[in-house]
Amino acid sequence: MKALQNKILTDGIVLSDTVLKVDTFLNHQMDPVLMKEIGEEFASRFEDAGITKILTIESSGIAPAIMTALKLNVEMVFARKRKSLTLQDGLITSKVYSFTKKEENEISVADKFIQEDDVILIIDDFLANGQAAFGLMDIVQKAGAKVGGIGIVIEKAFQDGGKQIRQSGVKVESLARIQSLSNGKVTFVEDKPTVEV
Repeated sequence: MKALQNKILTDGIVLSDTVLKVDTFLNHQMDPVLMKEIGEEFASRFEDAGITKILTIESSGIAPAIMTALKLNVEMVFARKRKSLTLQDGLITSKVYSFTKKEENEISVADKFIQEDDVILIIDDFLANGQAAFGLMDIVQKAGAKVGGIGIVIEKAFQDGGKQIRQSGVKVESLARIQSLSNGKVTFVEDKPTVEV
């Protein structure tokens, strides 16, 4: 997605060979026009998947997820990282380790929000080691529902999360795939041309 790549190049800050800061438009301050375009792109990529609900994790996944849900005309639910006084019973939980924050969180979704006949599209802001995505997939599986696909805003393709998820048979669509963050520079994975045999 060219608009997203351009935004990463102009506003993203490379903090190390593995960390990209995008807090000016994605995970602190948000660019609503870009979020709308991201939602439309995800919706077009998964329009034939029979999606009945979007699932994300708080908080950075919420904006792209709600824009996708709006375009697909389905509901969106987010997994909570923190316990709430109003969310105690009937929870589906999973453990997720954040390499960026170096902490493990128990994420949870009220079981009434995911039904066995749901086809769930998981949306998240980043995919690196795949921990958040695997945690959300675990919640869907525990609910008896089906994962219809995973939409990622930015994938760090030099880490193995995307490869592992794709090997599990789940369709993953990443709008920007980063090949490298070496030397303070963002390099994207170039789309390979399709060769027909």
